[in-house]
Amino acid sequence: MNPEPIPAGGARAVHPAAGTANRRHLHSYGLLGRSVAEGVGSFLLVFATAAAIFSATGGVSSALAVGLAAAAAMVAFGYVSGGHFNPAISVGSAAAGRTPWKVLPVYVVAQLVGALLAFLILWVMFQGHPELSDTRQIFAVLANGYGADYQLGFPLASALLAEVIATALLVAVFLGASTGRIPAVSAAFAVGVTYVVLLTILAPITGGSLNPARSTAAAVFAGGTAVEQLWLFWAAPLLGALITGLIYRSIDLTVSDAERADEEDDADLDLEADDDLAHDDVPAHDDVPAQRLGGTETAAPAGASAAAPREVSPQTKDDARGFFNDGDDGRPGSAQH
Repeated sequence: MNPEPIPAGGARAVHPAAGTANRRHLHSYGLLGRSVAEGVGSFLLVFATAAAIFSATGGVSSALAVGLAAAAAMVAFGYVSGGHFNPAISVGSAAAGRTPWKVLPVYVVAQLVGALLAFLILWVMFQGHPELSDTRQIFAVLANGYGADYQLGFPLASALLAEVIATALLVAVFLGASTGRIPAVSAAFAVGVTYVVLLTILAPITGGSLNPARSTAAAVFAGGTAVEQLWLFWAAPLLGALITGLIYRSIDLTVSDAERADEEDDADLDLEADDDLAHDDVPAHDDVPAQRLGGTETAAPAGASAAAPREVSPQTKDDARGFFNDGDDGRPGSAQH
């Protein structure tokens, strides 16, 4: 709610103070601004994978770095774009009815650009190191994979199942945490912790993808087998995201239908109660108080009041959905249905 000045008499001013803006307008950003926010957030999320290279020297683990970066990006840019920074989350949000499908390609392109830019900067940094002769070997470590020659040698079926389930859980946490019922910082913390847990589990199986944009950027700079196996790290996360999004949408629609039925029942009860009150409370014609006008008495209309009803001034309403939600127009916090 926007602040309103309190006059000396103690009465609240009818109109908001000059220079204050409607909170809803503060949360309206164009598609370009939202795309830039998605690109920057994706850049931050993918750039955090550099921690995996230095983890042996006492740095934080790759999973923890990604989780912290995800939480920071959601707090910093989530109110602009919805805080996806991951094509899988964007697809899950669209399937759940949170994000318009027409916005989805723009978000995915922005996320890919941010991820590629992050790995490009890493490549430039490593090229300048005198002891690093083959940069592709470093990016091969960061790339995702499966099979006998990767990590613990999990087969294709195991890698596919692990990525589908893990991404489905990640999208479920995102959709549940970003409904606006809990503070934005708590939602970002929940998503960040989920990243840490899931990436820790996936690390020995596939290297931990959950994010097709990150997998694509790593494969582009690693080349070889990483490019050949890249299809899995698009198919599995998107499949898991679609499953969760459709389940969430079906549950959400079911709840909406139940609430609508309850509202109709309540409206019928209210109409019946109003009819009963109308029959009981209408005074007889003889009991209507008379008003004296020009020396003659005239009957006042039933229900008339000497004082005109006070007009209620419009007030600025807080957005009940929270700034992580994308509305029908693709803007966070706008009305959904």
